[in-house]
Amino acid sequence: MNTLLIIQIFITLALIGVILLQRSEGGALGMGGGNSSSMFTARGTSNLLTKITSVLAILFMGNCLLMTVITSHSINNQTKVVSQPQQQ
Repeated sequence: MNTLLIIQIFITLALIGVILLQRSEGGALGMGGGNSSSMFTARGTSNLLTKITSVLAILFMGNCLLMTVITSHSINNQTKVVSQPQQQ
């Protein structure tokens, strides 16, 4: 479970970073774009960041669901042990 939690933290930080790099329409925190002589064009960078954001969001949700399933199985196992009467 600790491994999944550490993975979740890395996914979260990467997702935050990629979202902040995207060019915003309102001009708030977007740092993407740049001049057309860069290695990636503004449109290409935008598409790449959008795809990376989508993949990270899917990984984030999948990891959340996996941690929920593991935790619920762990709680069910603990409940079964506690609720069983002791035999004499």
